[in-house]
Amino acid sequence: MRLSFEQAAELLDRLAEPFPEALFDGLNGGVNVLEDEVPDQSFPDGEMYILGEYCDGLLGRYINLYYGSFAALAEKEDWTEEQWAEELRQTLSHELTHHMEARGGLHALDDKDEEELAAWRAEYEEEEA
Repeated sequence: MRLSFEQAAELLDRLAEPFPEALFDGLNGGVNVLEDEVPDQSFPDGEMYILGEYCDGLLGRYINLYYGSFAALAEKEDWTEEQWAEELRQTLSHELTHHMEARGGLHALDDKDEEELAAWRAEYEEEEA
């Protein structure tokens, strides 16, 4: 099932409501849903997508979620609406964790992400060999 951009954005709004308001403190750029599909360039085409990212720089602190990446995976894996909701909720939670860690000067989730990506790259390299 493929949700439209508007449906995905509305679903995300509903999913964000139960999160404590304190998690959004300091996100002066908010949470943005962008239409982009963002493949991870370190994997073969269509194998890995960047679903979201926490940004902390000159333009402030904000979270971008990439509708196109979610839609590509949903199409590839034939998601239900419940799977859309779970992926959006998990990605928002993940990026809010990056935000909270950045505010506290921590980087444990960054380290975990790098370890997981390295393991996935090694797995793909083994499959290709």
